[in-house]
Amino acid sequence: MEILQINLEKGWRGGERQTLLTACAQRDLGHNVKLVCRAGAELSLKAREAGFTVHHARSALSLAGWLALYGARFDILHAQTAGSVTGAVLSKPFHRRPIVFSRRTDFPIKTGQFFTRLKWQCVDQLVAISQAAASEPRRLGITPIIIPSATLTITLDTHRINSFLSTHALAGKRLIGTSAVLKPEKDPLTLIEAAARVCQKHPDVVFVHWGADGPSSMAARARIIELVLEKKYLLLGFQKNPEQLYPVLSAFVLCSISEALGSSILDAMSLGVPVIGTRTGGIKEVLAEGRGLLAPVGDAAAIAQHIEWLLSHPDSAQEMAANAKQYVKTEHDMHQMAQKYLTLYAKLSR
Repeated sequence: MEILQINLEKGWRGGERQTLLTACAQRDLGHNVKLVCRAGAELSLKAREAGFTVHHARSALSLAGWLALYGARFDILHAQTAGSVTGAVLSKPFHRRPIVFSRRTDFPIKTGQFFTRLKWQCVDQLVAISQAAASEPRRLGITPIIIPSATLTITLDTHRINSFLSTHALAGKRLIGTSAVLKPEKDPLTLIEAAARVCQKHPDVVFVHWGADGPSSMAARARIIELVLEKKYLLLGFQKNPEQLYPVLSAFVLCSISEALGSSILDAMSLGVPVIGTRTGGIKEVLAEGRGLLAPVGDAAAIAQHIEWLLSHPDSAQEMAANAKQYVKTEHDMHQMAQKYLTLYAKLSR
């Protein structure tokens, strides 16, 4: 099968990683996969490094033009972002190929509902990565199917772990980690408040936060200073593959206000790290049935209590983590995800 994966995002986040992971798994299963990305984007660079043919488009409009000329060469067009699905739909009268769109957010559509509904109606199948991501399409009268995101087997790098601990003088500390861009919907301020509560009682605990700067950066740094947490809450910025460092963590926390799934949570679970998340979106789906601990959105006290419980009950924490690890292995395998998409592609291509 000739498959085109399309993602025009500039950065490298969960959706871009899932795009590449899907392409790799489908290639492993014997299919010919190419990508369309934004020139210079991290996804384009990583896809080329992985041996894929990568074409470039600057915008939804330029993508539409490229697909009008070359889209008919493919059996299926898989749009992985809102912009890419726009370009695929605009050019559909020319390429006449089935379009699959993976919705990876749970944001409500506040403006442009008519045009969003029209665009989604022109897609041959809308896929949501969680029930949370499916709720808005359903509200607009679109029937999605659910195909959860997957995790890649994470290669442990002992040298990198030792270097990380040495560089930041963290040997002998109990570490609580998160990986999130510093922006309001990730709610870094709530985790900083929780850290102040935990560190007051547990002087050997240090919080490490991997993630690029964003709109909340200044507020986060100011609050860390106000709470005298400069040595207790480390903002480490963007790092490639931070999940390789998760094994040093006593717990992983994600404080998102809104989250369709949370791929960083899946990474932590796959490595046997206990997880705490907020009761929102796809997080509450992933951490259900005792796979993690849930706290109300914005509740620093509840998050701190969960962290302290995990620190004081290591055996129970590891039992919970083992349950979560098995769940990820069973439900979020990359080749199972790829096969689900391939089955869908075959159905649409008949």
